[in-house]
Amino acid sequence: MSEKISLQLKVNGRDYTVRVAPNARLLDVLRDELMLTGTKEGCGIGECGACTVIMDGQAVNSCLVLAAAAEGKEIITIEGLEQDGRLHPLQEAFIKHNALQCGFCTPGMIMSAKALLDKNPHPTRAAIRAAIAGNLCRCTGYEQIVAAIEDAATHMAGRE
Repeated sequence: MSEKISLQLKVNGRDYTVRVAPNARLLDVLRDELMLTGTKEGCGIGECGACTVIMDGQAVNSCLVLAAAAEGKEIITIEGLEQDGRLHPLQEAFIKHNALQCGFCTPGMIMSAKALLDKNPHPTRAAIRAAIAGNLCRCTGYEQIVAAIEDAATHMAGRE
């Protein structure tokens, strides 16, 4: 068994110190050490996007990121979107547009959409589709998801 390493992580605005195996994935640390189970493991090889989180402003597949590579980075998970008991506009729009069924892919889909809207508050449908191209949904279909992201973008732009 390899010796554990100590890491300082900032997740959802909160500082954490964890001791993990050198080969631990960010996904494992989020789910197993920090109990942030909203981030899902789908394929485990970066193909489905269920484990998407935002790291320093970029959507990343946390199953492909070594936890050690996340040290000192700002990590945002689906749990970090709700503020003061209120859902993020993306979360509200996904509910409004029935953009989820089983919900397994939804956290990753929303995190990819958030990364997009943080950089591009007025995306085209093509830009939305490109941003979520790495996120697979096997039960809802993508039309409602794209509509939800468009609606959230409009809502968020109105708040600026």
